[in-house]
Amino acid sequence: MEEERIGYLIEICPDTRVIRQIHAHVLTRLLPISAVSFLLSKIVGFCALSRHGDINHARKVFAQTPNPNIFSWNSLIRGYYLVGSQSKVPLFLYKELVGKGYPSANTFTLAFVLKACSNILAFDEGKQVHARVFRSGFGSNQFVQTGLLNFYAKCEDIGLAEKVFDEIHERNVIAWSTMISGYAMMGLVNKAFGAFREMQTSNVVPDKVTMVSVISACAMAGALDIGRWIHAYIEKHMIETDIMLSTALVNMYAKCGCIEKATEIFKGIPVKDHKAWSSMIVGLAVHGLAEEALEAFSRMEESKVTPSHVTFIGVLSACAHGGLVSEGRRYWSSMIELGIEPSIEHYGCMVDLLCRASLVGEACSFVQTMPFYPNPVIWRTLLIGCQKNKMLHKGEVAGEQLLVLEPSNPENYILLSNFYASVAQWEKMSHVRKMMKERGMKVVPGCASIEIDGFVHEFVMGDWHHPEAKEIRQALRVIAERVSDAGYEPQVSDVLHNVGNEEKGIYLCEHSERLAIAYGILKTKAPVPIRIVKNLRVCIDCHEVTKIISKIYEREIIVRDRVRFHKFVDGTCSCKDYW
Repeated sequence: MEEERIGYLIEICPDTRVIRQIHAHVLTRLLPISAVSFLLSKIVGFCALSRHGDINHARKVFAQTPNPNIFSWNSLIRGYYLVGSQSKVPLFLYKELVGKGYPSANTFTLAFVLKACSNILAFDEGKQVHARVFRSGFGSNQFVQTGLLNFYAKCEDIGLAEKVFDEIHERNVIAWSTMISGYAMMGLVNKAFGAFREMQTSNVVPDKVTMVSVISACAMAGALDIGRWIHAYIEKHMIETDIMLSTALVNMYAKCGCIEKATEIFKGIPVKDHKAWSSMIVGLAVHGLAEEALEAFSRMEESKVTPSHVTFIGVLSACAHGGLVSEGRRYWSSMIELGIEPSIEHYGCMVDLLCRASLVGEACSFVQTMPFYPNPVIWRTLLIGCQKNKMLHKGEVAGEQLLVLEPSNPENYILLSNFYASVAQWEKMSHVRKMMKERGMKVVPGCASIEIDGFVHEFVMGDWHHPEAKEIRQALRVIAERVSDAGYEPQVSDVLHNVGNEEKGIYLCEHSERLAIAYGILKTKAPVPIRIVKNLRVCIDCHEVTKIISKIYEREIIVRDRVRFHKFVDGTCSCKDYW
């Protein structure tokens, strides 16, 4: 009778202060061991999982529990997963559970551990859990299957994720949403859209989590038309548009080059959290709207919303894209005053700001003040800055560090090779290219995509496998003639090969964004904007040509490259030739 009464008190307990009193009461009463174990297990569950709980106290109670049951283990594993998403404690607890030969972990245990493996990308440990799932006969449990699916998707092993997905006979909304999210994370946007369509034909009703995944795929692909259709779908089916979904829409419209719509949705969010503000600030920054981004940050401060480290990444990026060096230094100081410890990403933004402003020497000195060793991104930024300013010695140092840190990344060899070519060090360039060849490295080609009628078309430099390749070639010839008549002369400085200028001009004409723009002109009519997404930085020549095309064809062309957006209208670009 007393055991039931105490158990009821634990269930309705309002806070940890009272639970500690109950804990003391259980330990001091002469209760049977089974009753003590049962009640302490309930206290572990409260402390680990309740919003009023305390995971440290849960661990203490767990240690006092005689023969803790599987509920206690599960509560502690899940509790550590919830309070510390990057913690390995859930994995250690699971290994302890298995090592003690405890009664078999159940489906909840396995699912919780898989979630922990997903968060810290513990691939080997997750595969071991998968093996235990198979041995335990839980492979058909929907809860466990979804955990496995989420684990492989988060670890970017899309093949194994698909295999698990195919084995799920009754796919619920969680399974579909996880698969779509996995495709989106891997950049397999057409597969993500295809899965969403298949989900609909399977009569599974999507929820707001599904829509966030699909919208994220649209954002990654720059697929504005599909994104607009998804937005209309949300409104038509009256799917709850909470702050998470609204923020995803802001991010999607911004990344699809429609910053005006992103701003409109942002203004409609009644109560904005730091994630919403950060998405808006980052969106404005990548569009080169530095002043607007900083103004948004000022409004965020006025709204008493505490900025996060992501917010300052957006603010510092805005300063970098706008060439606002003094402002960037000021915001850096403000960030530190707010108690936000600069991360490697913040340092990267400052290095980028200084290098863009041709303050490479200062950037190098700034890097030396970092409390941790520079990552490859920072060394690449320095190398690009040295290339722009023809600084051979500092560029070589940056290039050497890149090859030490990432000896298997072909991008680093290409950057170093291009650096040597830019300063006419052809022999050193050839040596780097030879190293690549000897190590069997393949260059990631420039790729540009354009969405036409709900399908994303991809183009690679010199690749003519597109079904309409003949028509695209003809369109390119016409464009080239009209651009030439407008006074264009190829800017061959970005073709970093030791060949003649005529051959360099041929390289430029087949850059992937040229193919995508030609296809856009071929398949769409004004005033529809041509929207291009490119995986690399736009070269100087393509930038100039696109300005001319926008004027002679009277078309708005929006290009999202690896760094930012370029909006070409009537012969000018929104970046003001500063990128």
